Amino acid sequence: MKQRLAILGSTGSIGVQTLDIARENPERFEVRTLTARSNWQRLAEQARAFDAATVVIADERCYAPLRDALADTDIKVYAGEEAVAQVAAAGDIDVAVNALVGYAGLAPTVAALTAGKKLALANKESLVVAGRQVMRLAAEKRAPILPIDSEHSAIFQCLVGEHAPVRRLIVTCSGGAFRDLPREALADVTVEQALRHPQWQMGAKITIDSSTLVNKGFEVIEAHWLFGTPPEKISVLLHPQSIVHSMVEFEDGAIKAQLGTPDMRMPISYALLFPERAQRPDERFSFLDHPHLDFAEVDRTKYPALDIAYDCLRRGGTAACTMNGANEEAVAAFLDRRCAWLDIVGAIEYALAHATFVADPTLADYAASNDEARRLAAEYLTR
Repeated sequence: MKQRLAILGSTGSIGVQTLDIARENPERFEVRTLTARSNWQRLAEQARAFDAATVVIADERCYAPLRDALADTDIKVYAGEEAVAQVAAAGDIDVAVNALVGYAGLAPTVAALTAGKKLALANKESLVVAGRQVMRLAAEKRAPILPIDSEHSAIFQCLVGEHAPVRRLIVTCSGGAFRDLPREALADVTVEQALRHPQWQMGAKITIDSSTLVNKGFEVIEAHWLFGTPPEKISVLLHPQSIVHSMVEFEDGAIKAQLGTPDMRMPISYALLFPERAQRPDERFSFLDHPHLDFAEVDRTKYPALDIAYDCLRRGGTAACTMNGANEEAVAAFLDRRCAWLDIVGAIEYALAHATFVADPTLADYAASNDEARRLAAEYLTR
């Protein structure tokens, strides 16, 4: 029986690769719903190619051209962020693939889980911002969350079939665009430099987050919620080749690792097909082509965002939500060339120092914290 998919963020990197998996496995998947933030042209092309039943464009200004582009089809067209959350919970959907970027992914995550849907999750912010509520909701509704992030997919694969206690999760880190750049050179880096990731082809926001290691800090928070592992048992290792996607150390000293080429189609297909694996005959890994695998400690002075994320995880409450909101505001400013690269972490630190802290937040508290963090970051960047 085919799984009926809603792909949220279908025009982004993860969304496009998810459609590749659906195209490779037409007997396993039916693409029912596609959403995008503002790229209505590509969304219309995808909807036609996969004969989708429904499309949603989050930016309501793009509704009219999208509607007109699909006027000769039976495809239903909706607009607005609320509609994105609604289609994630729709009755004709089996799996919601949340490939949205940023805080905007939280509401669809909550909607999908509330409806008891299987959630293939690439939107790490859902867990960074509201991990306690999201995991509690998933347990209450018995709605499975399958991670798409390569690191968390690797950990998940290493844990399948294991019953022994975990000594440590080891999350690997490529080091981002500036791993070989000395600290003193970071003050003058450009947007173009930050977007040149040495291994992965990703969207602009996550590529910048990789360059600051904010992304790795968020992955530590995400790993805590997904696997119930305390922060002191989650470590990060620099691994420039991005071949070992992450590892798990058990109490007997054994370490299991998941290796493969830096290609997101593998973790995407694993999340969609678990407990089975996709047939991908063209995917081959050669150890002879990768004879050296290097590991090193992360320079915590060069990358302070990693320790900030650990601190937010230990504090709990709205701390990580504040970090995320400030980061989103600062990264957008950096991409628009309105601030320096170092100002991204500066804005995060400023927001955390001045934000209201709520120890036991509701979803409404998270929304208020997100808004406040963005305002504080903007305040810092315009000082």
